[in-house]
Amino acid sequence: MTRTLPIRLGINIDHVATVRNARGGQGPDPVRAALAAIEAGADGITAHLREDRRHIMDDDIARLRRSISKPLNLEMAATTQMLDIALHTGPHAACIVPEKRTERTTEGGLDVVKSHDHLVPFVDQLSRAGIRVSLFIEPSIDALDAARSLGAPVIELHTGAWCHALAAGHQEQADHEFGRIRVAAAHAAEIGLECHAGHGLDFDTARKIAGLPEIVELNIGHFIIGEAIFLGLRETVVKMRQAMDEGRGTLA
Repeated sequence: MTRTLPIRLGINIDHVATVRNARGGQGPDPVRAALAAIEAGADGITAHLREDRRHIMDDDIARLRRSISKPLNLEMAATTQMLDIALHTGPHAACIVPEKRTERTTEGGLDVVKSHDHLVPFVDQLSRAGIRVSLFIEPSIDALDAARSLGAPVIELHTGAWCHALAAGHQEQADHEFGRIRVAAAHAAEIGLECHAGHGLDFDTARKIAGLPEIVELNIGHFIIGEAIFLGLRETVVKMRQAMDEGRGTLA
């Protein structure tokens, strides 16, 4: 029997900073949240340093890099400024994501086919600096093949369309989107890419997607921070970890 790898949980702490920035001042501190999430079982921390600094700030990234014992995944746009910050800070990983100033949150995956030539120097320079590069992409074969041609070792599948269809009660559309994710995850493994997934995941969807053996990491943020208001951060992380492990257990 083929051994199934454990599935890792990355916690995105952006929206702890969103709450802090609503009032200004020092709290709640996203670094404190990151430490609490790790103590509760998170395998890594993700933070998106946006160009408009709407939540995470430069100092947050520097303090996270100094303070946490688990890998730091810096989400970043493919801009010269963000590249310079990543090279200076030296996170474990950098996930290149699309970014629009007018969007509330990341609305889709990178168009790695059309942006291939633009992305080449970013992937190259980050990789040469020892930073593990991932690309946040739509679950499509063309996008996966383009990511591989860029030399990025990791891709993160955008799960938003699936999660949004489920939340809207559109089961047929949700089934279609999950089918795309399943096919994409299998293709990623076939062409040698490490496969992660994220966006819009909750306990139920994390449990289901954890059943795909090719996906080895989920990155979850907004739902975790929202549930923490009611359950507490530690309990929410523990419950998410349990949901993912239950999903993975269906492969045994």
